[in-house]
Amino acid sequence: MTCYILDTNFFVQAHRQYYPFDVFPSFWDTIHRLCKEGILVSIDKVYNELKHNNDALTQWVEVHLPKSFFVSTQEVIPQYAEIVKWATSRSAHYKPAALSEFLHADEADAWLVAFALADRDKRKLITHEESRPEGRKKNQDTRSL
Repeated sequence: MTCYILDTNFFVQAHRQYYPFDVFPSFWDTIHRLCKEGILVSIDKVYNELKHNNDALTQWVEVHLPKSFFVSTQEVIPQYAEIVKWATSRSAHYKPAALSEFLHADEADAWLVAFALADRDKRKLITHEESRPEGRKKNQDTRSL
């Protein structure tokens, strides 16, 4: 069975822009159901990013998603090492700030890729991220407003 790995920005953009809890409760009910069925998963780094905001979304995550939904990244350290090697081999393509942000141990992005890579036939990553080799400041979508 294919599972879909959710990035932090999936939750944040859905909550803040497209599917507010009070307007689209059916969207959130479906997310909850698919999580319980194991169709949707995420990783511990995403949980930490969601916790950071301490807002209504954080509360929803705490109430509706079991801790087992957020898989430990310890299981994908070998794949993370592959991602680090790949990214650093392209240092001429990416500005140092962008590379540093991508590979920061507390940031979920590289870990999400590693988690998907660990079982590439059955794991699909869901994200709003885009490649921006020129570097950028962290998108406000995952920070407190």
